[in-house]
Amino acid sequence: MTRIAGGCLCGKVRYHSDAEALLTVLCHCRNCQKQSGTTYSTNIAMPRGTLNIDGEMTVFADTGDSGMKVKRYFCGTCGSPIMSEPDAIETLSIIKVGTLDDTSWVKPSMEIYCDSAQEWTKALPEMQSHPGMMPS
Repeated sequence: MTRIAGGCLCGKVRYHSDAEALLTVLCHCRNCQKQSGTTYSTNIAMPRGTLNIDGEMTVFADTGDSGMKVKRYFCGTCGSPIMSEPDAIETLSIIKVGTLDDTSWVKPSMEIYCDSAQEWTKALPEMQSHPGMMPS
């Protein structure tokens, strides 16, 4: 098993976990596009509470399509987005793959919010694709 470890660009926020990622997903929702500054966000889902975090993060709470809050944590110094915690899925923490120290093991299996994908991006045929949030 790969130990999950990572941090922000400036190094003031670091995290690690011995838990395994439950899911790796590409999210095309507009909020992830705006937060990441690009076409989609590549994320791993972790069991909430299994991440050990060193350093202070800033949080911004936006509203997901469920109408519930999504807490988006980032480094207040360099601005790197670290993770999100949706109130609608209280069992998961969503880690931004770009903050991992080692991404060699990451293999996304699903795309969500494909209805919000930029027109010039193409769905990847080897992945499950969902127009919105993945079904429960």
